[in-house]
Amino acid sequence: MTQNLPEIQITRKLRATRLRLRVEPTQIKLTVPQFCTQRQVQEFLKQSEQWMIETWQKQQEKVGLQDRTLPTEIKLFNLDQPLSIVYQTQKNSFILDQQNHQLFISDRQPESYLKAFTIAYAKTHLPPYLEKLSIETGLKFNQCAIRQPKTRWGSCSAQHNIMLNSGLVLFPQEITRYVAVHELAHTKHFDHSAKFWAEVEKQDLNYKNHRKILKTTPMPYWWITS
Repeated sequence: MTQNLPEIQITRKLRATRLRLRVEPTQIKLTVPQFCTQRQVQEFLKQSEQWMIETWQKQQEKVGLQDRTLPTEIKLFNLDQPLSIVYQTQKNSFILDQQNHQLFISDRQPESYLKAFTIAYAKTHLPPYLEKLSIETGLKFNQCAIRQPKTRWGSCSAQHNIMLNSGLVLFPQEITRYVAVHELAHTKHFDHSAKFWAEVEKQDLNYKNHRKILKTTPMPYWWITS
């Protein structure tokens, strides 16, 4: 599942002679010649990923979607209320006081330490959350890895090993749940067929809206730049 990019609008044109990408402030368009195979399209998109991400981010900055103010609170997928953030001089990069709903961040490199906290939190909380969902849905997986890929929210291998992006903890729980369900559904259907989407819908009736929110919500600047 692609991260930080909107859904790519693919149009096949009879007169097109080559694959052509256009990154606009609100969408990304790909024009495809009629004779192109799906594999060629996927390969082209894979090769263009880094360029698309960089160009899209520049477009977002141009239209002022990136607020570069350090946040005073952070909302996490499994907490009922946000953590208030205090920036101060301290030895540790971050200190979590969950009882008082506070997060203390070192003022040396606050953006980097905010991201470091998010990654650490994800590694602690996402694997057991996936395990819980696996039991609920009856969709079994092998291992869970938490990483920070630039272009994917999650993945599932043929061996049923699931990867989840640590940035998912910054979303409301229903969005995090959608991604986890999406990857768990791949353990049953290793494609994006009608049967796959039917399985997703069985576990998440509102998945289309959750998918849209995931694709249109920009990540905070400190996550992208640090």
